[in-house]
Amino acid sequence: MPLHRIEQLTLGVPDVAAAAVFYEDFGLVRSRTTGNAGPGPVFGTTDGGDQLRLVHSARRRLLEATFAADDTDDLARITRRLQHLDFPVQITTTGTGKDTECVAVEPATGVSVRVVIRSRLVQPPVPAPVYNGPGRTSRLAQRSLSLLRSDPVRPRRLGHFVLGTTDFETTRAFFTNGLEFKVSDIVKDVGVFLRCSTDHHNLLVQRAPVPFLHHTSWQVDDVDEIGRGAMGMLETDPGRHVWGLGRHYAGSNFFWYLKDPAGNFAEYHSDMDCIPEDALWTPEELEGARGLFHWGPPPPPSFIRPEDLADMMISSHP
Repeated sequence: MPLHRIEQLTLGVPDVAAAAVFYEDFGLVRSRTTGNAGPGPVFGTTDGGDQLRLVHSARRRLLEATFAADDTDDLARITRRLQHLDFPVQITTTGTGKDTECVAVEPATGVSVRVVIRSRLVQPPVPAPVYNGPGRTSRLAQRSLSLLRSDPVRPRRLGHFVLGTTDFETTRAFFTNGLEFKVSDIVKDVGVFLRCSTDHHNLLVQRAPVPFLHHTSWQVDDVDEIGRGAMGMLETDPGRHVWGLGRHYAGSNFFWYLKDPAGNFAEYHSDMDCIPEDALWTPEELEGARGLFHWGPPPPPSFIRPEDLADMMISSHP
């Protein structure tokens, strides 16, 4: 695969200040700079660096998604494939060529997709929690160290996002045939889980009546960090709760979803399936509840169909 991770997302929101408070409470750290270019505050993760930019927009929307490639050869390969599919591409180069990037607009959603050259992310290993179980007492005469955690929960990196599209086939072709995302699993009549890294998915493209961002998902250390992070968010504002705690089938990850003031969902996740690039993996076609979760409370109707979809449909028409 020519890509190896999500670099950054730019979200348009009506109230930047309110959204900024949410994502700081969520555990992202406001950058001292505004990033390489563009307006709006930027927020970073522990391992992934600056990964979220907020800018003003009349309605909530994903404006730009940036992905990382290894080198100029990968960049040229992506450019050729997009051009072959008749997706217009812009190439910019500064300095010695290390700052070369390509930009293309996914036509069905209007999202600007940027590909930049970055080194691969190497995350430092986090010690695994020590759990006791039947016939397995690894922790003796002491409380779980998870109970002693008091630092704020800090997401490690941006893992994936979910993009609704009114033209599913075009958006899928853009990412699979153009950017060479691989298919991990399919949700029948709903969407497709795609990956550009070793994560089970970095993107879910789903059918929708209007282009919109459903959610972003942020990796934390383990399920205890999910619980601590979510409870901290809800102590500040119980209305932020959307859905959780649970475990997905697609990706196998634990989850808890919260809602920012604009209406975007933000997910804490841990224990995501890892699929090395040369591994054999057969996508499954998932139906019904399996496409949503393996266990947990039933998803609220607003998770499947966000409450502001009708308003977004109206505002999308001149």
